[in-house]
Amino acid sequence: MIAIDVYYSAEGACAAAVGFRSWTDSSASLEIVERFREAPAPYESGSFYKRELPYVLAVLVRARQQVSVETVVIDGYVSLGTGRPGLGAVLRATLPDLSVVGIAKSPFRGNDQAIAVFRGDSRRPLFVTSLGLDQHVAGMMVRSMHGASRIPTLLRRVDALARDREQGNR
Repeated sequence: MIAIDVYYSAEGACAAAVGFRSWTDSSASLEIVERFREAPAPYESGSFYKRELPYVLAVLVRARQQVSVETVVIDGYVSLGTGRPGLGAVLRATLPDLSVVGIAKSPFRGNDQAIAVFRGDSRRPLFVTSLGLDQHVAGMMVRSMHGASRIPTLLRRVDALARDREQGNR
């Protein structure tokens, strides 16, 4: 499994991937950081994939050169609601051999498919959608991820890498 996140700045974008063998792992088995100097596509509500997909694919190609990847966890939605594909659905259509689990931190208006997953003592849920893995199973797996807080340990890690918060700038 691999979790991927992308961060945007005035200088371009940074995509990061964190590999793990089990949903409950506390540390990464693989870390990749890829920087891009070109400006990202403009943000379009409901069409986020246009902006994010090129970076997700680039870091995923690098990861697949090193490990077998069957499941990808993205920061966002697989589905935006009935008949409305999100980033994860477009990723799955591009690479149908992958299962995709989307974990979003905020609700998307009109999404009738996301499962609210509460972790730790948080009163705010994560919103889980998936393709290739039963959505209720995906929700249970997200709930089981390491870490006592709302955001699992490895998702915090991939976010930190994408935001280039690491010493040494790999």
